[in-house]
Amino acid sequence: MPSRPTPPPSLFADLTPASNPGAPSPRPSLGAKASSQDSAPAATHWISAHCDGGARGNPGPSGYGALIQSEDGTVIAQLSEFLGIRTNNYAEYSGLLGCLQYALDHNHPRLRVVSDSELMVKQIQGKYQVKSPDLKPLYDEAKRRIAKLDRFEISHALRHKNKDADRLANEAMDRGMKRPQTSSQPAPPLKAIPYPNRADAPPQLTPTKADAMLRGFTKDGVVHILGNATLPDGIFVKIIRE
Repeated sequence: MPSRPTPPPSLFADLTPASNPGAPSPRPSLGAKASSQDSAPAATHWISAHCDGGARGNPGPSGYGALIQSEDGTVIAQLSEFLGIRTNNYAEYSGLLGCLQYALDHNHPRLRVVSDSELMVKQIQGKYQVKSPDLKPLYDEAKRRIAKLDRFEISHALRHKNKDADRLANEAMDRGMKRPQTSSQPAPPLKAIPYPNRADAPPQLTPTKADAMLRGFTKDGVVHILGNATLPDGIFVKIIRE
């Protein structure tokens, strides 16, 4: 008696634990707390993330924010974290890392990121070199996470097209500085950790006594203080060329 032909396997048989009971569950989140409305996204679907980071003082109190949307424009998550005393560029990279980690944690293999940081975007695209020793570890970590995705795109947008991410970043800084919220909307109790292990993060900058002698160097018209030291906003300093 001829055997019955075996039906072709479903193209989506192994995409979700629901359709494949033997498949392992997605790895647990590394610390990101974000409201998510998707549980088993299709592998061909994209999500988009608008991210922003900033520092009040550069370096100064810093934070990042990100608004993540599904392919149809539905908001599926908001990320917001205070980072401590950091630079603008550090905060911008932290926003990208937070978006990448969210996509990995929630099984979204295709991610589009929009940022108003031209420097970061062009570095990730390979158009600019990463010369800063503070940014190189963040760049390398971003590349590692991008390699785990099926598809990834990043583009630059002007700040006025990134308002929601800017708002979330400012709310993170307000929380860290114990200030009232600048937005009329209550800030969600969200936190996203951009490092798999906090020990991997660069050391926090430390405040300096008013009478301490500091050393530094200038680059592109900006004074960079050595020794992981920082000064409060509004202080006057005397610069002596060596």
